[in-house]
Amino acid sequence: MRILPIGFAITTMALAACENTAGGFEQLEQLDDSPFAPSGGDTDLGQAVDGLIVGHRLMASGEYELALKAYLRAAATQGIDVDVLSAIGSANLQLGRLGQAEQILRRATEVDESFPPAWNNLGVVLMEKGEYGEASQVFRIAFSLDSGRSAEIRKNLRLALAKLGDPSYSPPEDSDFRLVRRGPGYYQILSTAETP
Repeated sequence: MRILPIGFAITTMALAACENTAGGFEQLEQLDDSPFAPSGGDTDLGQAVDGLIVGHRLMASGEYELALKAYLRAAATQGIDVDVLSAIGSANLQLGRLGQAEQILRRATEVDESFPPAWNNLGVVLMEKGEYGEASQVFRIAFSLDSGRSAEIRKNLRLALAKLGDPSYSPPEDSDFRLVRRGPGYYQILSTAETP
């Protein structure tokens, strides 16, 4: 019995494995022109992981930039709908990008006029911008669409009306606002003293 060197045996097995992949090198040459990574077969990562869920978890942990990226991936894989637009707008709000947040949330309300979270989140943006009159109107729309069931929307409306009635109104602990996620698609304005 003749013993072959280990290196020769490994090389022989590697060559045998290459023979089983019909056209393996030809497939790699075809991919060279594409700027995208090759797909890994039948698995689609966009469907395996819901970008909205990942984004919501990142928002809850304060990772707003990463959440925005997850929402944008969700838009690319799932399409743009009112949920995705509302989430992207909320992430932009948390990042202090009020103009972008307002534009995206207005688009969300155009896509689905009956989606209370989009109206609520738009109202939050308007409150941040100091536009209390329009914010109170937007919160009224959200409140009526929600049939008054959401305590968050009710509280946001009450705050907007208080600010509208007395622009100098400022409760002692109400010096800074923070947007807090209170469920799937629902956000609430809290002062820093109320923030959990």
